[in-house]
Amino acid sequence: MAESNEALVWRKSSACGSSACVEVAGGAEVILVRDSDDPGGARLQFDAADWRAFLAGVCSGALLPPD
Repeated sequence: MAESNEALVWRKSSACGSSACVEVAGGAEVILVRDSDDPGGARLQFDAADWRAFLAGVCSGALLPPD
């Protein structure tokens, strides 16, 4: 990613409790996801199309576990 880590603005859900949260940062082309309890740890990287597909799956309920 072209941006330095200092330039990233990490966000997490307001519904997040004190643990087991993820944070999201990025822009129009690349989205990063990290564990909020381990900010220096591993990060997942998504391109914009994959991120939109993921969000669509979440919003539609397609990613819920089977009953």
